[in-house]
Amino acid sequence: MTTLSPLRTAAGAAGIAPVINPRVLSLDDSQCSQAVPTLAAQLAATAVQRDQQGGSAQAEKQLFRQSGLLHLSIPRKFGGQGSRWPEIYRITRYLAAVDSSLAHLFAFHHLQLATIQLFGSEQQQKHWLTHTIERDWFWGNATNGRDTGLQLVREEDHYLLLGSKSFCSGALGADALVVSAPVEFGSQERVFLALPASRDGLLIDDDWDGFGQRQTDSGTVHFEGVYVDPGDLLEQGLGTPRATLRTCVSQMVLVQIYLGNAAGALSAAVDYIHERARSWPGSTAEKPTNDALIQLRLGQLWSRFDAASALAERAAERLQQLLDRPQPTPAERGELATWIAEAKLLSGRVALDITSEIFETMGARATSSRFGFDRFWRNVRVHTLHDPLDHKQKDIGRWLLTGEYPPPSNYS
Repeated sequence: MTTLSPLRTAAGAAGIAPVINPRVLSLDDSQCSQAVPTLAAQLAATAVQRDQQGGSAQAEKQLFRQSGLLHLSIPRKFGGQGSRWPEIYRITRYLAAVDSSLAHLFAFHHLQLATIQLFGSEQQQKHWLTHTIERDWFWGNATNGRDTGLQLVREEDHYLLLGSKSFCSGALGADALVVSAPVEFGSQERVFLALPASRDGLLIDDDWDGFGQRQTDSGTVHFEGVYVDPGDLLEQGLGTPRATLRTCVSQMVLVQIYLGNAAGALSAAVDYIHERARSWPGSTAEKPTNDALIQLRLGQLWSRFDAASALAERAAERLQQLLDRPQPTPAERGELATWIAEAKLLSGRVALDITSEIFETMGARATSSRFGFDRFWRNVRVHTLHDPLDHKQKDIGRWLLTGEYPPPSNYS
């Protein structure tokens, strides 16, 4: 079991940056329990500077390769570690408290591996997953469901990909991609396929310029007549309730990014108050840690964070239960989607509040760019726009009034 405690930080070269303490993470797997704190400390050393510079963190992605954490979700029969998704989510949340962009890439890598396991035949799973281990591949995606600029064109004995996809997290510098495209022109039905990123005609722009999540390598991918073998198509079990769990896996990744940033922000605030803050002249407390108003605000923020984390854990455990079944029922899938909507709604709202309100506890000096505390809010603000939280709230209200579950889609 992984235990998250965001309230440990240490001073870094660029100011106060979240650092993982060995007491924070406890994993049954000895490799993970050592690899995660080590990787988190490596990321923390340059997190503020890299956020300010933007660009692609290819050197840091190499640290993930060296850590062995890219193999977590691969079943043991293919040489992986066979870790459960609740554990992967906790690791994602933990890393996001240090470096939200790299945590995003880590989790989306495993989302692509989950796609292969959900949609690929046994032979395809063996091929792509063993290649991932043997070559330490880092996976990206080109699956933006709202982007209709890509077409899969049938030739005599193969297909061609023509067009582009935007907002492709992890694409820049990836070794392989999971791609989605319409089965035919104008169709809303998609097919997924797996491709090496080195395939001829596949070009990736470094054009992601969001003010948060700045190192997610989310460039536009161009496909100039990219060859696709029929064996590259992942078509196992499409249209079944189990296949729609891919969206659930993806949505839960976003929840961890919200909570990780919230944890990082709380962690930064607590240490700043201990180490740098000064009592306000109107306060009767000799030091900020004894200030009743600061205690009151942090108590509220922590309680809401803890509640959101509990909803996230509940949804993650239920997701794993359904992934373990050959075929969950539509009702089971619908209930899970509702739980995920609740976790996403609360974690998103709480994270937006926490990453903004921490400054009320620290004061004006904490807004100095050298600390980089603003990155937590910027990351959450960008990520919560992936799909509007209001729609999650509406889905929950509709279920409460009518009993209707959120329908399976790219976002529910």
